[in-house]
Amino acid sequence: MAQASTKVQDLINKSSVVVFSKSYCPYCRATKQTLDGLKVEYDLLELDQESDGAALQDALEEISGQRTVPNVYIKQKHIGGNSDVQSLQKSGKLETLLKDAGALKA
Repeated sequence: MAQASTKVQDLINKSSVVVFSKSYCPYCRATKQTLDGLKVEYDLLELDQESDGAALQDALEEISGQRTVPNVYIKQKHIGGNSDVQSLQKSGKLETLLKDAGALKA
């Protein structure tokens, strides 16, 4: 478990935007489409394609209190899931957060 926590925390620490996802999840797909539409550079970890995916998901729950995917971090801050990303997008705050994180491609 400690190894999974370290892997998750390292990715959060080094990434301006990171999405923990599952390749088959429709909510994850919606989040990735929103970010792709904004031309965001982000790190993506598909938990269902990682050999230690279940442990990584446990570690995410420990770190953020959220077990579900997508699990999104911007500038090391836990944003939440798809509904959080979509409401930030609707309010216009998502782009501001992404600009501050330096994650928008020119």
